[in-house]
Amino acid sequence: MPEETPEARGAAEEEEQPRGELATRILAMPNNTNPAGDIFGGWIMSLMDLSGGITAARIAQGRVVTAGVSRMAFLQPVKVGDVVCCYTELRRIGRTSITLDVEVWVLRQGRGRRVKVTEAEFTYVAVDAEGRPRPLPRDEA
Repeated sequence: MPEETPEARGAAEEEEQPRGELATRILAMPNNTNPAGDIFGGWIMSLMDLSGGITAARIAQGRVVTAGVSRMAFLQPVKVGDVVCCYTELRRIGRTSITLDVEVWVLRQGRGRRVKVTEAEFTYVAVDAEGRPRPLPRDEA
C-alpha cells in the first residue's frame, strides 16, 4: 500500500465537514478546564447532550429525556478560547425514541478551519407530563 503524502492527508482533512445542523455554539472558557489545562471532557459531553436534546425535543414536539450515549470518541483536545460548535444529525426514529449523531467541531481561537474533536451517538425518549414514554408524532404526508 502506498504511503499517504502530507498533501493527500491535507486534502482529506479539508473534505471532511460537519454532518447535520448546527445546534449550539459556545466559547470554551478557563473555568471549563481539567488539571492539564484542556477543556474538561465532561463539559463537552454536557454540551453534546444539550445540543442533542434541543434537536430531539423539536422532532418530538415536546419533552425528551436522555436514554443513552454510545460510540463516544474524544478525537482531539479542546483549548481555552476555541469556539465549540455542536452539530446534530438524525440517525433513526423509533416509536418513542430518537437517535442522533452528535459531532463537536472547533474553530481554534475562533478562526481558521474547523477541526472535529468529539463524536457520539445519543438516544432520547419522548415522555409525557408524568415522565412516561409517549409515541412520537408522525407526519401525515
